[in-house]
Amino acid sequence: MVLRLLARLMLLLSSLALLVIATGYGYSAYQSGLFEGRRKNEGELIDVGGFRMNSVHVPRPATADLPPIVFIHGASGSLLDPLHAFLEPLSGRAEMLFLDRPGLGYSERGGPENAFPDGQARAIATLMEKRGIGKAIIVSHSFGGAIAASFALYHPEKVEAMLFLAPATHPWPGGLDWYYGITRMPFVGWWFSRLIAAPVGSLLLEKGVGSVFAPNEVPADYIEETNTFLALRPAAFRNNATDVANLFDYVTRVAPRYREIEAPTIILTGDRDGVVYAHIHSKQLHEAIAGSRLITVHNLGHKPDYVATDLAVAAIETLAGKPRDLDAATRAVEARIAGDGQ
Repeated sequence: MVLRLLARLMLLLSSLALLVIATGYGYSAYQSGLFEGRRKNEGELIDVGGFRMNSVHVPRPATADLPPIVFIHGASGSLLDPLHAFLEPLSGRAEMLFLDRPGLGYSERGGPENAFPDGQARAIATLMEKRGIGKAIIVSHSFGGAIAASFALYHPEKVEAMLFLAPATHPWPGGLDWYYGITRMPFVGWWFSRLIAAPVGSLLLEKGVGSVFAPNEVPADYIEETNTFLALRPAAFRNNATDVANLFDYVTRVAPRYREIEAPTIILTGDRDGVVYAHIHSKQLHEAIAGSRLITVHNLGHKPDYVATDLAVAAIETLAGKPRDLDAATRAVEARIAGDGQ
């Protein structure tokens, strides 16, 4: 009798566990559809050699006074992040290419090489060729900085100049948040990304975005306009975790080669960046690239693309050979954000 009761209890618990898993899986799939439905994909999928990358291409306007510009977004992002920041202020001034990195946004993942910055750099180079762009100013943010640096190393003929915004380019102390390791695991990570990422991530998203911008304010329309929820879809969440988990070993190996970069370079960072520390990444990158310029903005966090867009545009203009007073532009940004976080 006891054994029979135990067997029934085990069967009941197993059934409940399966029900929970099925419900969680279905709910995540449902949420993923809702995330994509929040905003229509504005890009075009183009084959870049066995997989397709999504991008928005702004053709060169008749009024252009700048070289072509290619934007590389950071972790947990999509092309909507730089597009929302830079499309309007640079409208009518340049040919522009905004892209979803492999496995993020609406781009397909491709092969295992795309789990590393050099593989993603190769994919971006192919996309530029498909879009008819020979050379460009490469503008990168955060994780995109490691890809941009690799791009300059392996595809220097396609680089007009480089603008790094709060770049992640060097080994750092302290390791990674716990969920990156879990998410990239072969079996557990697959289930974790499908059962936990979407529902829990949705609850924490606003707080997480706030910490990225801190101490500066998050623009009121940022989450909606950039559809940050796309990063919570299971496949994108896992791809992003894999990218980040692979970064440390990659930059440890590649960072010593940054001294080979010869392209004109500006690095724009904030002294209150709590995500990617300037003294580890931006400072060492500046020291490695001969002739580069480092601009450190007081009281600026991790989002110079939004908080200091005018300064970033002035940096692009400077890289294009236009006379701009970047010191004055920096002081103007610092005066504007002096009270943030107080």
